Parts: sequence; C-alpha cells; structure tokens
Amino acid sequence: MKVSKKTEYGLRAMVAIALMAGEDQPVPLPTVAEQEQIPEQFLDQIVAKLRKAGFVKSTRGVNGGYTLSRPADQISIGSLVRVLEGSLAPIGCVSEDMSDMSQFCGRIPVCHTRSVWLRVMDAVTKALDSITLADVMHDDVLLDEATGG
Repeated sequence: MKVSKKTEYGLRAMVAIALMAGEDQPVPLPTVAEQEQIPEQFLDQIVAKLRKAGFVKSTRGVNGGYTLSRPADQISIGSLVRVLEGSLAPIGCVSEDMSDMSQFCGRIPVCHTRSVWLRVMDAVTKALDSITLADVMHDDVLLDEATGG
C-alpha cells in the first residue's frame, strides 16, 4: 500500500493540531504548515476535508484556527486514512465499493489470489483502526529509535 502525500500530510497535521491545540486552543493553519513543513495551500485543502468529515472544527477571528472536534483517543488512524486516501484496498477487486463490477477482471468467482488481497486489506484495516491519534501523539518509541536514543 502506497500512502499519498495528502494522507501523510493530513496525519502529520492532525498530530500537530492535537499537540498544539487539543480541544481548547485553536491553532492557526499557517502555524501547522510551518511546523510540519507542509505547503499551506495544500494543507488548507486537506484540513477542509478533515473538517467536513468531522475530525476538526474551525474558529474564525483573530484567535481563530483549528481544534480537534473530539478527543484524540476517539480518533482512529484508520478512519483518518479512509477519509484522506479512500479505500484501504490494495487492489480494486477487494474494494469496499464493488458497485461497478465491470471495472474488475471478471475472475472474482474463480480467482485464488484474491484471498491474499482480502487478507492484506483486513490486516491493514485492523492495524490502522487499532491505533488512535492519542497513541501516535504519545508514541516515543519510534522517536527514540530514530534519534538513536
């Protein structure tokens, strides 16, 4: 599974907003863009999508910005990835949206390898759904390993 820049930046922005703003103090988008080194115009599009999906809320005005719309421990990484990336399916024939069967190869009823992709999707979905934004905020293990600590 390859993750797009939109998803990478979106997750980084959500962690930054959670750490800087939490649920109380709005953080301006330019602050997030600067801290995370994300192009502000692209971040604006991403955060608009996250706001529409109910993950963040905006506050207008001089002290405006973005806050989480619910506690970080109630936001799964899987739900964020699905909003930003779409389906977690590694191949079309295991997608949640199978409404247009004509787009697939037609081998679904007899394909032995489809079960591999179903298992991959199930494992990825379970893994991402088991991690919350709060887990990511407080996961110092990877940071310690990256810095040699």
